[in-house]
Amino acid sequence: MASTVEQRALQSLGTSGSAIYDMVRRIVSERVSPSSTAKLLDVGCGTGNMFKFVGDLVQSYEGVDVLRYDGFPSELVFHQLDLDSGKANLTDKYADFVIAVETIEHLENPRAFLRELARLCKPNGWVIVTTPNQLSLLSKLTLLLKNQFNAFTDTSYPAHITALLEIDLRRIAAECKLKNVSISYTCSSRIPGTSLHWPRLACKLSKRLFSDNISLISQSPQ
Repeated sequence: MASTVEQRALQSLGTSGSAIYDMVRRIVSERVSPSSTAKLLDVGCGTGNMFKFVGDLVQSYEGVDVLRYDGFPSELVFHQLDLDSGKANLTDKYADFVIAVETIEHLENPRAFLRELARLCKPNGWVIVTTPNQLSLLSKLTLLLKNQFNAFTDTSYPAHITALLEIDLRRIAAECKLKNVSISYTCSSRIPGTSLHWPRLACKLSKRLFSDNISLISQSPQ
């Protein structure tokens, strides 16, 4: 029987790695002004751990998820939503930054999800989506040896159900009429067969090969 979005959410533990949050902080900091009154909407917020990384960059932070995890700060605004099935009970053009960290791979319909993120983003605001990198050296070797992407092996299923390549993210963003589309990388990757990570210098050779996670960066039209 297929797992529910709640079951997949609980399996994820509601948090991601610091390299991913560091990447998101870098992206936001490059696109927000020092005197910004920006609102950030964290869709698939989990425990709200991203707030620790970006809370000082924006005026307000709000979380959205299928359930409110233990640990999500009580002082922060939370909106409950089944991310698989529908629209958030929020107005169009709600936030300046609409961010989904390691969420889209848990969902049944990535196109519907990105359309919803685009709906919630203000004109000229930013939609940022992170997901496992299927084109990393680790993932390519796992695919070669096991016929499965590294983040979508039997041990990660059914929490991870939707594997997307960079080109898929770009195509979906274009379908949503988002502009200034680019891909960013964590420059953090595990050495195959070990629990160790490649030195960050490896990323100078290839960001794509030596990053376990990527981010789609896109801007809402006016």
